[in-house]
Amino acid sequence: MEQKDFGNNFDFKATSRFFSKYWKVLAIVFVVASAVSLVASLLVTPRFKSTAILFPTNSMRVSKAIMAERYSMDFLDYGSERDCEYAIQILSSQSMEDAVCQRFNMLAHYDIDANDPHKMFKLHTNYRGNVSVKRTEFLGVEISVLDVDAQMAADIANFMAVYYDSLSSRIQKDRASDAYMVMQQVCAKMQTELDTLVLQWRSDKTNLGLNELISNKSKELAELQTRMAETKVDMEQQVSFKFWLDKASAADNKAYPKRAIIVLLGTFATLVFCILLLLVIERVRTKDEE
Repeated sequence: MEQKDFGNNFDFKATSRFFSKYWKVLAIVFVVASAVSLVASLLVTPRFKSTAILFPTNSMRVSKAIMAERYSMDFLDYGSERDCEYAIQILSSQSMEDAVCQRFNMLAHYDIDANDPHKMFKLHTNYRGNVSVKRTEFLGVEISVLDVDAQMAADIANFMAVYYDSLSSRIQKDRASDAYMVMQQVCAKMQTELDTLVLQWRSDKTNLGLNELISNKSKELAELQTRMAETKVDMEQQVSFKFWLDKASAADNKAYPKRAIIVLLGTFATLVFCILLLLVIERVRTKDEE
């Protein structure tokens, strides 16, 4: 029985004939593709990369770290994995983006027309394409910025790290302020109740149950007032929520584009396409001759 060849075997002679026949064409394509890829890489505006690295601090309340006697965590500890994720969320937030874009006038910097109805979408797209925030291996946070201006890239990365403190502090102060107002109201209500009980006790000092109730209410009020004092510390004190590891500096070498890679990929892709096209032509010619 005759064995059919399904074309899975490599034919070295046929391959040699193919390249011998078309080597001039492939050489011309190689030269032209290399030249075009080189020109294309030169037309791409170079961008510089700057990176700032920080460690988030422990997100526990300042008052508990400093004032509470039985609190087990050290205020000087580095943050946990949860604190790292919080930091990434804040650094990647819309509030951070708005602050950066306003501080550095990014609409003008990215050459976006202020009258363009889609200006915010274009601004967001450019910002997200050039600014990235990620976690490092050891629970640090890396802020990377690409920009056509090396100093601008460094300034943006450092500004984000500094403004992270402002946003974190604002969140803590807002929460502490809300809690403080609620506790003030509760304290006022408890004080009124305690005053009423004291008046009742003065009219009937033999009431032991009333004595115990006043004692318990006084302790409860004292504990709440202590918590109010702690919350006031959180509300009023300004602390840093990060430890600097590396501040960003202006890069002296471009990060993008990598011209050698562009030329190699462009030339290789063009050669592959040319070879496939020549193979198709050869196949069609063979069928026509048959």
